[in-house]
This record gives sequence, C-alpha cells and structure tokens, in this order.
Amino acid sequence: MNWITNYVRPKINSMLGRRTDMPENLWIKDPETGEMIFHKDLESNQFVIPASGHHMKISARERLKYFFDDGKYEVLENPKVVQDPLKFRDEKRYTDRLKEAKTKTGLEDAILNAVGTIEGLPVVVTVQDFAFMGGSLGMAAGEAIVHAFEVALQRRRPLILFAASGGARMQEGILSLMQLPRTTVGVDRLKEAGLPYIVVLTNPTTGGVTASYAMLGDVHIAEPGALIGFAGPRVIEQTIREKLPDGFQRAEYLMEHGMVDMVVSRLEMRQTIARLLKMLLKVPQAEKPLEPEILPPAVVNAEARPQA
Repeated sequence: MNWITNYVRPKINSMLGRRTDMPENLWIKDPETGEMIFHKDLESNQFVIPASGHHMKISARERLKYFFDDGKYEVLENPKVVQDPLKFRDEKRYTDRLKEAKTKTGLEDAILNAVGTIEGLPVVVTVQDFAFMGGSLGMAAGEAIVHAFEVALQRRRPLILFAASGGARMQEGILSLMQLPRTTVGVDRLKEAGLPYIVVLTNPTTGGVTASYAMLGDVHIAEPGALIGFAGPRVIEQTIREKLPDGFQRAEYLMEHGMVDMVVSRLEMRQTIARLLKMLLKVPQAEKPLEPEILPPAVVNAEARPQA
C-alpha cells in the first residue's frame, strides 16, 4: 500500500498533469443545512452563509477589517503583564499553551484594540478573539480592556466591544477573577464621562465575561444565533434536572426576554452601530434627498398634448 501511495499515485498524477498543491478548504460546509459554499463567496459575505444566515466565527483582525471604514484602522499596543504569575501546569505548562495560542492567532492575547472611524465617526473598538484560548479573560486581556477604556476617555471617543469568550482563565486563578471588577470600573468611568459604550455579543459569550463588562453596555446587540449566558445549557439542565426551552440562551430567546436590545446581522452591524452612535452623540442624521415627483401617465400626456 505504501508503494502505491508513495510511487504509483504520484506518478499517475504527474502524467495526468494534476495539481497536488490544491488547498483543502476551498469549500466550507454550512453547519445548519449541510450546503457547501465556496470560501471566496463566504469571505466576500463576511463569513455569513447566504442561504441559512448562519454566522461563522471570524478572527479579530477580520472583524476589524469588516467594521471600520474602508477596512482601515490603527492597532493599539496592549500593556505588558506577567505571563505566568502562578507558575501553573496541568497536562502542559501554561507558558507553552500561551506560545501555541500566539503562534496560532498571531495575537499577544485574546484582546485586540484598535482606533478608526465608522461612517466618519471616530471610535475605539475592542475585540475578543475566541481562537485565543477560548477568548478567556486573564490578566493580559483584562489589562488590555482597561487600556481601551482609558484611550476612549483620553480621546473622547465611544467604545464598541465585541465579546466572545468562554469565561475567566483558570490558569490564573483569583487574578483572573479580579479582572471582572477592574473592567467594571472602566465601564463606569466611561459612562461618567458621557461617552457611549456599545456591546456586541457574539457566539459564544459566557462565564465571568457575561457577568461583568459584556452586560454593562448602553446598548446590547447580539449576532443571530449567538450563545449567551453564564453557565452552559448542559450544566443548567444537570443542576435543575429539567429540560430547557428550545433556543434557550440563544440571541433571539434573550431578546424576547429583555436581556438583549436587538439581534443584528453582521452584514448590517456597522450601519446599525453608526446610527446608534449618532443618536447617542446627538449628531445630525443625513437627510434623505427628496425623490423627484413622478406624475401619472394621464397627467403627463395631458401636459404634453399641444393646445388647440
């Protein structure tokens, strides 16, 4: 079998002129319908599957590119913190896990801050990347979020936060939990300054993040189908020993029960947030130009008819 795989098949492929460097991810499967979508079409649609409207997970940099005007923004450098304050180790060292996450995502931690404009409005944007250790909240992430609030205060800009997290980072113990009150103070300072704070809840937003800054915005927007809650549905069912309602802890369910203000597609997110900011900042909305009056055919014919 090795001889066939290693010699015969490559020889046949070379004779037929077949390409062997074709990417394996040209087509992506819709988790809801099973439909196959060409990855370029999906990318041009902001990773929202056209047929079902399912929102795929995207990286922090992709989200910033789609959100800012012309995809242009300036990344803010995150403050430096102690990497492994507790010298934690389970199956592998915590420092090794951090190195793997940094290599995988190209980020220093789960938070990426940036400044730019949306429809001409200058804003500060904070994005949690779930690909970095489940978007977990540790000292580095907490410090980065606090830094974003400080920049927003200094520059007098609104702050938009895209939350995506599995909760606090267990490898940092109580130091991770201390980020909850620290970020809450940042929210309070921004509100005292009269600056808007809008939170976008993406899939998933759970744990301590939901119990702190992710649910303290002036407006809470959720992407369709996003899982939002403190504990997961399975944990709740095991605790109360009852079957949960259909769609429990999903964005649409939470909006119906008053936990979320609106559910907005990623394709309309930038326009929706820009409209909200203009309302909160009392910026005059651009007036819609008057459409030319269209006369009925009978009137047109009457006016065009030559006089006797």
